[in-house]
Amino acid sequence: MKNKTKLFGSFSCRTSTISRLFQNFNFCLCIGTLFLAAMILSCAGMGSVAGLGAQIAKEAGLINENVAGAITQSGEALGKAFEEITPEQEYYIGRAVAANILTTYKVYTREPALTAYVNKICNAITINSDRPEIFNGYHVNILDSGEINAFATSGGHIFVTRGLIECTDSEDALAGVIAHEIAHIQLQHSLKAIKNSRISQALMVTGVSTAGAAADMDVKELTSVFNESVKEILNTLINNGYSQTQEFDADSAALSLMASAGYEPSGLVTMLHSLESSQPGSPGGFNKTHPNPAQRITKAEGLLGKYKVSDTRSYRTARFAAVK
Repeated sequence: MKNKTKLFGSFSCRTSTISRLFQNFNFCLCIGTLFLAAMILSCAGMGSVAGLGAQIAKEAGLINENVAGAITQSGEALGKAFEEITPEQEYYIGRAVAANILTTYKVYTREPALTAYVNKICNAITINSDRPEIFNGYHVNILDSGEINAFATSGGHIFVTRGLIECTDSEDALAGVIAHEIAHIQLQHSLKAIKNSRISQALMVTGVSTAGAAADMDVKELTSVFNESVKEILNTLINNGYSQTQEFDADSAALSLMASAGYEPSGLVTMLHSLESSQPGSPGGFNKTHPNPAQRITKAEGLLGKYKVSDTRSYRTARFAAVK
């Protein structure tokens, strides 16, 4: 909100027209009140409030039509950042992120049985979860990389590196990895990140729109440049990883998902111990995108007592050995 309250102030340093606007105290008070009301009542109302303020200024002769249009567009961009994203939009944006990931990594295709296996684990977990279906379903792909890492996009795409699979010593440990990524999807962590990126984009459009209007530039052309940068923003998100809190929340949800599917929740802790011993000699990967395994182990171990699951791990030993 702090950045938003500075929006109108930023206009004064961009054009002399806006400077004249700020010389009229009563006008500024009126517009400031309108913006404050929008923020308090609903950020989604920012577009209509900005449009109203721009119209008042235009009719008062304080700003020209170009600047009024830029202010209105800026408000609409901010309002759009708070709209609900539909499952379809979530999927298609996630698909763009997945495509971005596949420009860096190649899909591992030499062992189709292994790919089928990890998808069966995924299906077993999701079908027993509170969100068994999403727009285009859940899909796991193995990335042909020795790096130890995993990604999940908002569209239900789950990527696990070959290096990470090699760190697992049981199906339950592998299920812990997949459950953690499913948790990111079901907790809509990507969706929240998408909203944040749209807010950032709107703020960028805000600054450029006003400057463009003052210089009689094509605001639509400037806006399209930022729209085309969405892929890059989302790619940065995936490279930077989720927040520490979101990672802890995903671990907690993963334990519940595993228990509901009949997996031993301690498999996630076993996996974290493997990561803890493997990561010092493996720069990047989980070191870059996830919190320290020791912190995650402590938190996860504190939650294990909540789950009482029959120990059926022996039934899964043979099939894990067959693909590993």
